[in-house]
Amino acid sequence: MNLEINLPTYTEELGLQASWEPGFEIAVQVVANEIVIRANKQGLISLAKQLLILAQDEVPKGAHFHLDETNSLEMNAVPMILEKR
Repeated sequence: MNLEINLPTYTEELGLQASWEPGFEIAVQVVANEIVIRANKQGLISLAKQLLILAQDEVPKGAHFHLDETNSLEMNAVPMILEKR
C-alpha cells in the first residue's frame, strides 16, 4: 500500500498541530495490565500521523499530544500522551 501523507510543519510560533483523518475512531483500554488500542483504518492512519509529526527534527524533546475523549478518543477511553523523547 502506498499512502501519501501531508503533515503540518512544526514551528515555534504555531507549536504542534494535530492532523486527523476524516471519520477516525480510536479507543484505548487497559486490559489485564496491557494497553489495547483499537482503531479503524482512519484512526490508525491518524495515530501514525501524530507520531510522524512528533518525529520531525524541529520538534523539541518533551513536546507531546494529550489524547482523551474530549479531543480524539472514544468515550470512556483511557487518556494517552504521545511524547517525543
